[in-house]
Amino acid sequence: MTSTKQTDAGSATGDRYSPAEIEPKWQARWDESGINKTRDSEPGKPNWYALSMFPYPSGDLHVGHWFMYVGADVHARFMRMQGYNVLHPQGFDAFGLPAENAAIERDIHPRDWTYGTIENMRGQFRLMGASYDWDREIVTCNPDYYRWNQYFFLKFFEKGLAYRAEGPVNWCETDQTTLANEQVRDGVCERCGTPIVRRNMTQWFFRITDYADELLDMSKIEWPENIKTMQTNWIGKSTGVDINFDISEYGLEEKHITTFTTRIDTVYGVTFIVLAPEHPLVESLIQPAQEKAVRAYIAAAGKASEIERTSTEREKTGVHTGSHALNPLNGERVPILVGDYVLSTYGRGAVMGVPAHDERDFVFARKYDLPVRVVIAPRDWDGGELKEAYLSAGVHVNSGEFDGLPNREGMEKISDKIEANNWGSRTVSYKMRDWLISRQRYWGTPIPMIYCDHCGTVPVPESDLPVLLPEHAEFKPTGRSPLIDDAEFVNTTCPDCGKPAKRETDTMDTFMDSSWYHLRFTSPKNDKEPFDPEIARNWVPVHRYMGGVEHAVMHLLYSRFFNKALRDLGMVDFDEPYARLFNQGMLITEGGKISKRNRPMPADPLVDRFGTDTVRCYLMFLGPWGDGGVWSDEGMNGPSRWLNRVWDLARRDPERLASVTVDPKAEEAINRAGHIVSKRAAEDYEQFKFNTVISALMEYTNELARLWDAGGISPPAWREAIEKLLRLLAPIAPHITEELWEKSGRDFSIHNELLPDWDDALTIADLVTIVVQINGKVRAKLELPADSSEEDVATAAMADRNVQAHTEGKQIRKRIYVPGRLLNLVVG
Repeated sequence: MTSTKQTDAGSATGDRYSPAEIEPKWQARWDESGINKTRDSEPGKPNWYALSMFPYPSGDLHVGHWFMYVGADVHARFMRMQGYNVLHPQGFDAFGLPAENAAIERDIHPRDWTYGTIENMRGQFRLMGASYDWDREIVTCNPDYYRWNQYFFLKFFEKGLAYRAEGPVNWCETDQTTLANEQVRDGVCERCGTPIVRRNMTQWFFRITDYADELLDMSKIEWPENIKTMQTNWIGKSTGVDINFDISEYGLEEKHITTFTTRIDTVYGVTFIVLAPEHPLVESLIQPAQEKAVRAYIAAAGKASEIERTSTEREKTGVHTGSHALNPLNGERVPILVGDYVLSTYGRGAVMGVPAHDERDFVFARKYDLPVRVVIAPRDWDGGELKEAYLSAGVHVNSGEFDGLPNREGMEKISDKIEANNWGSRTVSYKMRDWLISRQRYWGTPIPMIYCDHCGTVPVPESDLPVLLPEHAEFKPTGRSPLIDDAEFVNTTCPDCGKPAKRETDTMDTFMDSSWYHLRFTSPKNDKEPFDPEIARNWVPVHRYMGGVEHAVMHLLYSRFFNKALRDLGMVDFDEPYARLFNQGMLITEGGKISKRNRPMPADPLVDRFGTDTVRCYLMFLGPWGDGGVWSDEGMNGPSRWLNRVWDLARRDPERLASVTVDPKAEEAINRAGHIVSKRAAEDYEQFKFNTVISALMEYTNELARLWDAGGISPPAWREAIEKLLRLLAPIAPHITEELWEKSGRDFSIHNELLPDWDDALTIADLVTIVVQINGKVRAKLELPADSSEEDVATAAMADRNVQAHTEGKQIRKRIYVPGRLLNLVVG
């Protein structure tokens, strides 16, 4: 057997790996060939819809964006090489407040700013090597898209799912405009510093609450459990009782205050009632002696956001109105207070205070010297004063005819009595409120409604869609929507009677745009309908949806509602928009999550220095894609060296092996290694463990280098091994593998190939447990083939997240390896 160690890549071919040359070449070739264009169906290939949450055009794609979109692209490429006809589109969620702010700050129209940033981001996506079908691109601020938002709004209005009612907004008195929550900083307007107030305005809503119970059923979707839990909590279904407290003594039109409770067994312990500052009865119940204090309290409450008001870390406060309500169960008059921790948008906007059996009510009662009456007694209660609220089961005391009953039994009997006397009823309450769709902004979809003094509220006829945003809007630093002052836009004629009328000047929440965009991607050029139902049926529900966990209870919930509403309108015949969901983790640095606001590191300089494929490999090697990773400025060097090694191995001339005596054991070893890595890579790709795919491929390259140096391999065996390496690496590093595929004389394109198959019998290897220590402390235990080399073990160790965490930013000063047992890294 003759060694082949002297025949390395440089001496054999004279070429070198140059990302700056090969990556633009293949990006252009892919565009020219249309390799990423998707047909609606391909004979012999099942369809697979791989969709990543489309971006807002914020200007630049930073490395945090790359982490998300590269991972999604790896998945799409993997599924193509598994034999699927893959739809992997991209677009831009282009409406929104940032563009309007940019218009004011830069004295530029939001349309110009948005399209400029979109053009920039298109180029950056191409630089990424993403396999998007750009023929299907969607830009939501284009009239050919938002006309269908208006179409859906009209359909929802016809079905009673869209309605107009009063809703609270943030209001700036100085600018005379509403503010989004993002425009409020520490209770003041971010533009002028004026304290904001909460006020009610007539706005448009969607009846998402009609679907609350159906939205709680997530049995048909394969989503992470934490996302399901977050949606369940957001919907907040509670079973309890509505009970009416009598206020007829004040001679008002409304004779009762209705509260909802899940603990009706404690109703005899009510010693106060608290109303939200916005509750409609507050004004009528303020007594003269309390007026000054109550109005000051309400004004202060109006400056706090709902999140601040309901924070569990915030002390509960309130103020007496001077009025009382009658508890129908025991005839007791209890004081009515106003408290900002009660929200008008949740429940009934009124709560009954039972301090003996609610922790926060207990603290509140002690603060305001309100009675604490025990009505559910612990077993060992001696009748004395409680030191804290009692929350567990017990027996009724101080509860009239129900004394002595176990409280669970008492709960049913008390409910029966309330219903028998028409004092209230059993009911179900939801924390989730209807979707407030109105935005007092310019850069959004105009709501297609008209207000006529004679005909009332009239929908725009479908034939008149789209209602276009005016081209020449004047943006002022007040932030007031230009639509309000645009007489040409506002003044119109009533479609019913033909008399002068006014247009709605609110625009739609931008979550409207993203609630159905996955459907539009299936037939984006359709100008007759929002999507072709027959084509859509081939692709939806989306097979794999990918994006951040931060969208759990807004976008994802709204999309589910939207799909169910479209189903009931007869537009789709399935229940859920996204069959499977995968949330990528966060890319973090010392300062926290990498984002536009926190160290938004651009990827372009890294690509210029290392190449796209190196950046892709580095990001995917940081850890399991679902867990995220910690960024290191020095981390790019390792993947760069490895890709150069891949190049070196792939460019070796197999014919130099022709004169070598073939060793059957070497042939068996290279064959077995190929089957093992093929299985490991495919299984880890499936699980989004792209880091361990790379780890396995690194071990494979180590093995190939060892076997080449040892000799005894035939040219066909080497060619097959390199072919497997390139195909397995292609989803992660598409450019270098395409180049090496071409240089090996194979037909365009490697991305049309299938991943290599394997024989399970050849993947079975003796495994050993290798302990990884760092400075003598155990940090990982690895299951690896018994014949793993020291380099294989070291590579696998550095792919382990815990090992990475304990070596990050440190130098490995020494490596001690006990074959098959131990790897100790000395770092400092």
